Formats: sequence, C-alpha cells, structure tokens
Amino acid sequence: MTRKKDDSGRKFIAKNRRARHEYHIQDTWEAGIVLVGTEVKALREGRVNLGDSYGEIRRGEAWLCKMHIGPYEQGNRENHEPFRRRKLLLNRREIRKLLPRIEEQGLTLVPLSLYFKRGLIKVELGLGRGKKLHDKRDDKAKRDVERRIAREVGRR
Repeated sequence: MTRKKDDSGRKFIAKNRRARHEYHIQDTWEAGIVLVGTEVKALREGRVNLGDSYGEIRRGEAWLCKMHIGPYEQGNRENHEPFRRRKLLLNRREIRKLLPRIEEQGLTLVPLSLYFKRGLIKVELGLGRGKKLHDKRDDKAKRDVERRIAREVGRR
C-alpha cells in the first residue's frame, strides 16, 4: 500500500472523510497517541478505520474511543484489542481549552486523520458541531455549482 506524503512531511495512514461531511469543524489540534504491542505494525499495513471514532476527556485526560485497528497478521496470542480506548497525548493547557468547549458548547472531538510525522504517529483532531440534514444538502449543492463552474472555465 502506498501512502501519500504532503508538503509538511506527513505520511498519511488514514483520513476520516465522513467527519467533514457530518460536522462543521471549527478548530484542529495535533495529538500523539499511546499505542501498545502490534498496533504500530498494523497501522503501517493500513489496518485502521476512523469511521465511528470520537474523542472524549475523562478525569483530565484525553481519550480516543471506537477507533478500530485491525489485528496484525503475524501477531501471536499477544495481539492487541481492536476497539480499545487509546490515550491521546495532549498538553494539559490544550485539554483545559478543549474541556469547556466540549461540555458547555456541545461540540464534539472528532479524529480527522492519522499519519506519521518524523517516525511518530499523530492524530489530527477537529472540534466540530454536528450538521443538520439541510446543511449537508447545502454543501452538496455548493460543490455541484463549483464543479460546473470549473468545467465551464476549463472549456473556454
């Protein structure tokens, strides 16, 4: 599997395309993630699904829940649990900034992408509010209009 590198030196493992469709993303953060055993090897093979995952803050620590990392094929009986909660490595100051926005404003912490950065695995987290059905329809209509305009400009 070939992963794409962007101009900042990030080597992407997975992107959560559904997140930008389901949420209005207001802010983004970069966080490290605590992994055990064969999880890194499974991530190198691209065995990850960010689809239903979300972040939460419990007792002053940030956690990533429901992220699926598939089992490593060459792993033995010590293989990792696919759906376990994984600790996010955020600064205490960053967690203090996030906490009131999540609790009081009703925003959600959503993982947007998972990537390698200088040999370390990082998660890009977005703080967003869920979209309503009419918002999704408006976004789709805007994309269609932009596509038509680009097509017409390309013809001329």
